[in-house]
Amino acid sequence: MIEIPFLLLEFVFTLIWLAIRAGVWYKQKHIDWKREAVLLLMYINLAVIIRFVFFPMDKVDGQVQPLIFDIATVYPFRVNLVPLVNLFDYDNKRDLLLNVIGNVAMFIPSGIVLPIIYKRLDSFIKVILAGGGISLCIEMMQLPFSVRASDVDDLILNTAGVMLGYGIYALVRCLKRTKRKLEWEKHD
Repeated sequence: MIEIPFLLLEFVFTLIWLAIRAGVWYKQKHIDWKREAVLLLMYINLAVIIRFVFFPMDKVDGQVQPLIFDIATVYPFRVNLVPLVNLFDYDNKRDLLLNVIGNVAMFIPSGIVLPIIYKRLDSFIKVILAGGGISLCIEMMQLPFSVRASDVDDLILNTAGVMLGYGIYALVRCLKRTKRKLEWEKHD
């Protein structure tokens, strides 16, 4: 059995992130600070997702409990492939709301930041596919951990969060364009 502490996993994630960014900076011979600021938002979003997706919600003595990998309990995988079957299977409304709202809210920033970072993600469908792909990767990464479960409901809720985020992004973009158009007409 291997216990993976929360801070260790976040530290490794941070080192990988910094190594990738350093490689990009080296290759491009400069640092675009505006882009790095937006990428920092994505890093923070992914760090929060790692916390809530891989580690137990309940703390013990104020500490986040470790992620446990035990080769003896990997199989069978804990997977739910039937949509909405387990979504409402909670003992109380608080846990249900925490699951639904949490899974949606975690991915709203992704729907906002992805089209800002990647100009090729210039449509609703492309952003949804990218965000859904990130969620699918996360669900697959949960497979070897018997204390976690991969669930199609999480994929659906996460993707709904990306959709909401993209809706916010598109609304702000539309409002900015309208404001600029009104200012332009005002000067004429």
